[in-house]
Amino acid sequence: MPRSIPSRPAPLALSLSLFASFSAPALAADPVEQQMVVIGSRAPTSISELPGTVWVIEREQLDQQTQAGVPLKEALGQLIPGLDIGSQGRTNNGQNLRGRSVLVMIDGVSLNSSRGISRQFDSIDPFNIERIEVMSGASAVYGGGATGGIINIVTKKGVGGDTRFNTELGARSGFQSHEDHDLRAAQSISGGNDLFNGRLAIAYQKNGAAYDGSGDQVLTDITQTDLQYNRSVDLMGSLGFTFANGHSLDLGLQYYDSGYDGDRGLDLGRNFDALRGRAPYSIKGGVDLDREPESKRHQFNATYHAPEVLGHDLYLQAYYRNEKMAFNPFPTIRYSNSGAINYGTSYYSASQQDTDYYGMKLALVKTWERASLTYGVDLDREKFTSDQMLFNLPLAAASGGLVASEQAKLGRYPDIDTDSRAFFLQGSWKATDDLTLSAGVRRQSMSTDVSDFVAANQQILIANGLGKTADAVPGGSKDYDVNLVNVGAIYKLNLQQQVWANYSEGFELPDPAKYYGFGRYGAADGNGHYPLLQGVSVNDSPLDGIKTKQVELGWRHTDGALDTQVAAFYSWSDKSIKYDSKTLAVLQQDTKKRNYGLEGQATYWLDDHWQVGVNGLAIRSQEKVDGRWLKQDVTSASPSKAGAFVGWKDDQRSLRLQGVRTFNLNDEPGNKIDGYALFDLLGTQALPVGTLTAGIQNLLDKDYTTVWGQRAQVYYGGLAPAGLFDYKGRGRTYSLTYSVEF
Repeated sequence: MPRSIPSRPAPLALSLSLFASFSAPALAADPVEQQMVVIGSRAPTSISELPGTVWVIEREQLDQQTQAGVPLKEALGQLIPGLDIGSQGRTNNGQNLRGRSVLVMIDGVSLNSSRGISRQFDSIDPFNIERIEVMSGASAVYGGGATGGIINIVTKKGVGGDTRFNTELGARSGFQSHEDHDLRAAQSISGGNDLFNGRLAIAYQKNGAAYDGSGDQVLTDITQTDLQYNRSVDLMGSLGFTFANGHSLDLGLQYYDSGYDGDRGLDLGRNFDALRGRAPYSIKGGVDLDREPESKRHQFNATYHAPEVLGHDLYLQAYYRNEKMAFNPFPTIRYSNSGAINYGTSYYSASQQDTDYYGMKLALVKTWERASLTYGVDLDREKFTSDQMLFNLPLAAASGGLVASEQAKLGRYPDIDTDSRAFFLQGSWKATDDLTLSAGVRRQSMSTDVSDFVAANQQILIANGLGKTADAVPGGSKDYDVNLVNVGAIYKLNLQQQVWANYSEGFELPDPAKYYGFGRYGAADGNGHYPLLQGVSVNDSPLDGIKTKQVELGWRHTDGALDTQVAAFYSWSDKSIKYDSKTLAVLQQDTKKRNYGLEGQATYWLDDHWQVGVNGLAIRSQEKVDGRWLKQDVTSASPSKAGAFVGWKDDQRSLRLQGVRTFNLNDEPGNKIDGYALFDLLGTQALPVGTLTAGIQNLLDKDYTTVWGQRAQVYYGGLAPAGLFDYKGRGRTYSLTYSVEF
């Protein structure tokens, strides 16, 4: 039987898992229907009583994008009004929400770490996603790191009934060469009964080359790594048990491996001459790397729900995450006056950064007729280690960097252990039938334990034979205690409309690994020992946390035809961070920072078949210098953006034309991000068995440099010619996917 596509969206089925999900209003046919969500208060709450901006991407919406060839990061930039447009490489660096960092979770388990590696969206295949839920704005509801908001990825689970299979096969190409193709396949099995359900799935993708709008191959991203010639495997399983008296246990397990799998890469010329303009850089074969770019992750979580525990609902979640993040080899080459490579101070290296993260969350929920109270504790621990693999430099120089043979393995950053403990209390009170008030507090205590560390540059000099030993920059421990509060009010104008106001606070700890462990050393003495003259240590230069505060006013309207939500926001903090352009080290500054603007979306069904919509973010990001508010650096500020679509559907097929525009952005030093507009055409056709989805991405074949490519030139332009980091967007690309459920 062909799959039936509803003429209008059906009401969203919302999970009430305390930790795994929080959701936004669907376009329900009946506006009176009270939809329950778990957000803000960490307890089931009616949408009409929620004072905040919440978005949800349902599975149908996400499938329409990803099965038509739109990668996950880019689809999120299309569908979430306040989220920046994503890169087309592995990183989501700078993909902010309302101009600030975002906390990303899978089923309520954080993917963020103290190191701040931006690969949260290189963590799951869309085949395994049920929906994606977003809360915009500063929040401490789920812990630190959410100064811009929260994105929670809810995975697919088994359902009761007959055993079900889901198969998906897809291909994507711009038809520029025989290597210009991405292939993917996915399979799942699920089923269960009233007491048990389960799902097991595997998704595989193999990427080839990518070409820009001019027909040239996109440069390999040697900074944050690339997705050309990449292979990914996502294996995911879940089990759900229902016991007597309403008790339940949900188990989830994931293995994810996404890494380089090819033989072509960026040729920097013999003796790395492309770094000094004496040779062109291009993509060539012959790559042989002892360390290849990769994201590898294991994750497990268990959630237990027990109703009526001393008059409360009890929710308990335990989780574990292990990940290994390997980077692309990167050259640091210094030349002598004669023009030859200085082999003593030059090096070619790639780092790997490993994280173990585990913890538990406990929440108790008490409800009365007109009030509710949620309270509990969060405990987690993170262990971070890293190393840097040095490669044989003469061999690398002779091959233009295509061959990287291990010479030594050194430390990259200090080892860092982070412990976090938090107690939270969140309540709401229905003051009248139309007015609901809410308030909460979170007491967050954190401690970081930093190891002694010989600065990476001194380790490299010693490995190159220029010395024997060096003093270590002392480590130490640093404690943080912060109180975070939120208050809000929402008023129902009628059954379809609400207005709200809220104040909330978020907290983040800037990347300690890129802050500690740097040192200034004296010349080696007669014994080859480097004395430490000055170092960035815990005792001498402790790193402070940053608290972000936000106020918001919003309005939403839902009546089954028109769905609108818009909010004005203002967020500020008393500190900010910048990066040293020569070392990429974190620099903390006592500089006030603010972001303010509008975020909104409106969709409207013209009739049973046609729908139109717009969304956008208008934002200004500033920092206070010498009493004046100046533009933030383009490396941290977010450009404004706007999106629009027109769609048509019936029971058998659908079409959607969509566009997104990012606007120009510049800063006080004169750096600039040039905006651009992109259009996609997406469509589905129900077949006698299964569904065919097709897409054309970058419909007008625009030649442009991505936002990340423009940011990277500012980030890394002090290390090599800026053109080396000119990462173009993919040109016109065609996609075709077949999916079937049986």
